[in-house]
Amino acid sequence: MIVITGASGQLGRLVIEELLTSVPANQIIAAVRTPAKVADLAARGVVVRQADYTQPATLDAAFAGATQILLISSSEVGQRLPQHQNVIAAAKRANVSLLAYTSLLHADTSPLGLAAEHVATEQALKASGLPYAILRNGWYTENYTASIPPALQYGVLLGSAGDGKIASATRSDYAAAAAAVLRTPNQAGKVYELAGDTAYTLTEFAAELTRLSGKAIAYENLPQADYAKALLDAGLPDFLADLLADSDTGASKGALFDDSHQLSQLIGRPTTPLATAIAAAL
Repeated sequence: MIVITGASGQLGRLVIEELLTSVPANQIIAAVRTPAKVADLAARGVVVRQADYTQPATLDAAFAGATQILLISSSEVGQRLPQHQNVIAAAKRANVSLLAYTSLLHADTSPLGLAAEHVATEQALKASGLPYAILRNGWYTENYTASIPPALQYGVLLGSAGDGKIASATRSDYAAAAAAVLRTPNQAGKVYELAGDTAYTLTEFAAELTRLSGKAIAYENLPQADYAKALLDAGLPDFLADLLADSDTGASKGALFDDSHQLSQLIGRPTTPLATAIAAAL
């Protein structure tokens, strides 16, 4: 059986949808903190089990009978490592044949503040003795399409990425990659650097938004602190504003760029074009 942790989240749900195209529903376990959130999946025959990264006993119950597990990284930045260590330990007790983990693009060399917990988790995986695969996901295109409503309202797209190239892909692209790894034999020890086929700058993003929306949108580059303040003023919580500003600044240093095309090779199709993602958001 294949376990997807964090299955009620945006990525987890998409991975399960991908698996359902070729794997019987009763062979998929949706491991979630709140089972009621995936009642719709249960109705389709997916096995739903309660699992909390902070409660090892729930992980043991959720992983019973598992052959493969996808550990989707915790959303609780700053608490991720101990939570991930709990999952790794439970996977080892379950003697699974593969534990796949969603890490960060070029985690071992990335300047992003987000990288530290991912690197520590990768080290814990390697030390565990478990067969593992690492999916180093690049930036989600949705992280930028979420900025479209205020950009349309004010005629400006804010950021601190400078002319940095961003090789983002959509959540559905990354979900397809995770499902492919779980369905394909001999994945142990593989590390994938996953990113979109075609990179863009935020100036180019603004130009594409202008073309598709019919409204003139300019990109305004800000110092990292000023961009973080703008995000705070827009109502984002402190940690998220700081995270996004840090990541944007990292993009200016190449942290969100990769041209290896491992993602499209893994999923057997081109990654979703930026224009398609913007059009869907509009």
